Amino acid sequence: MKLARDTWLIFQRQLHLLLRNPVWVFVGVFQPVMYLLLFAPLLKPALNAPTQAEAYKIFVPGLLVLLAIFGGLFQGFGLIAELRAGVIERSRVTPVSRLALLLGRSLRDVVSLLVQAVIITLLALLFDLRVFIGDLLLAYLMLALIALMTSAVSYGVALKVKSEDALAPLMNTVAQPVLLLSGILLPLAFAPGWLQGIARWNPFSWAVDGTRALFAGDISNDRVWQGLTIIAVLAAAGVYWAARQFARSVR
Repeated sequence: MKLARDTWLIFQRQLHLLLRNPVWVFVGVFQPVMYLLLFAPLLKPALNAPTQAEAYKIFVPGLLVLLAIFGGLFQGFGLIAELRAGVIERSRVTPVSRLALLLGRSLRDVVSLLVQAVIITLLALLFDLRVFIGDLLLAYLMLALIALMTSAVSYGVALKVKSEDALAPLMNTVAQPVLLLSGILLPLAFAPGWLQGIARWNPFSWAVDGTRALFAGDISNDRVWQGLTIIAVLAAAGVYWAARQFARSVR
């Protein structure tokens, strides 16, 4: 009960700070919207899709996973600013659970990601994208787990390096191969065999395939449950590791 109460308190505070400056929610969604409006219309001939709507069923799920990955990986910059301002230091004298300090922040990031995902989905509906609400909610669960994992890892790394100059190149170094090997922009079915073999070791490629299957209405596809399981395990591991970093920094 104490953990839940502390997490709720931290979540409320972090959400209040976000709502005081909601422009960051729209800044985060700007680039994906540009991809949706300016890049996606080119995909119908490239993918040999029968209709533009089918092309969007392939592209939009990858775009949402892209938003969840990059939106979470760069949350550590805000924590470094809090470290510099002494916010984390002052937390040492409070009885707040150290795990709650992480979960409250990460849950705020998950809520922010889901709001952005809803905005992109609604825009995609204008381009004749159609998806069943049950499948969509399960896809949002996948996105929430990705955001939870990536934001937790970002916070843990930020507590380790304590410098924006070190965090930025590190996150970019990780994010670039993850992006290229997950089939986010184009399905890996178009890639050569050796590249597909490497991509199978990328957990986010399973998440992208599972999300695409959900948007296609194929909820029984093995990639859906495999992706959810892999991402859930990695999210739990990421939260556990990041919580240990918080405990060491605030004790």
